[in-house]
Amino acid sequence: MDNVLLIIVLFLGFLAIIVFINKKLSDIAEKQKPDQIITQFLHSFDTRSQEQTRQIWEQTKNLNERLDSAARVIGEVQKSIGEMSEIGRGMKDLQEFLKSPKLRGNVGEHILKELLGQMLPKQTFHLQYTFKSGDKVDAAIKTAAGIIPVDSKFPMENFRKMVSAQSESEKKTFGKDFERDVKTHIDDISKKYILTDEGTIDYALMYIPSEAVYYEIVNNPSLFEYSGDMRVLPVSPTTFYAYLKAILMSFEGQKIEAKAKEILSAVRAMQKDYTKVEDNLSVLQKHLNNAYNTMSSVITSFTHLGQKISSTRSLSDNEEKPLSSS
Repeated sequence: MDNVLLIIVLFLGFLAIIVFINKKLSDIAEKQKPDQIITQFLHSFDTRSQEQTRQIWEQTKNLNERLDSAARVIGEVQKSIGEMSEIGRGMKDLQEFLKSPKLRGNVGEHILKELLGQMLPKQTFHLQYTFKSGDKVDAAIKTAAGIIPVDSKFPMENFRKMVSAQSESEKKTFGKDFERDVKTHIDDISKKYILTDEGTIDYALMYIPSEAVYYEIVNNPSLFEYSGDMRVLPVSPTTFYAYLKAILMSFEGQKIEAKAKEILSAVRAMQKDYTKVEDNLSVLQKHLNNAYNTMSSVITSFTHLGQKISSTRSLSDNEEKPLSSS
């Protein structure tokens, strides 16, 4: 009995301990539950984190796209730089190639030919026009006033040296050499191509293929006055174009003048025909007047004849009346 009672007491005690432990565990679990405010904060924080993560992802995506575009642009720029480098090397090679005065002259002649062909009728100019002396001018423009010689060869070596000179003394030295070259070239043009006895006008054109060289000459009083004295007119591509425009207008004026002459000739022919018609009308008027006078004379004579016939008939009637009464 005592053993049974002891077992029951122990069981009840063990049960009480289990209940107490469960209660304590429940209290501890309740204390460990997060507060509602904390839960809401954590939920809001999680939502903001997701939004910020999304925004960061989109910004990263846009940045990557921009970086890709920048990479493509950089690649194209590098390609263009490579092409420009090739062009630069090609231009350098071309410059080296054109250092030969003969080759440069051929290029100048070709450009001159293109300008003339675009602006003027083919029959108004000739390339490599030959004079009696055997000298050939690059182009000869035929106008009503005479032939205009055009030279397209020009000395450029000392001008390049003058422009690329490192010191002021070198620049002055090459400048003097350039001025001497230009004067010598002007002398050659004046002596070879201004030949009025062969139909040229009293001046020639010196075609300068570079605007910079042209302005260097026209802004140099010594060279400009010397070219005027020698009757050699310097022209650049721009001024030569304007000069060709003026020549083209003169050709149009010549066409108008030719048409005016044709019209005047037609008017004079009409005037002669008018004079002939006037003479014929005068003769016809005389014939009509003569016919009118003749007709009037005939009518008068016919009237007189009729009157005579009438008087004769009245006499016959008077003679018959007495005979019948007797």
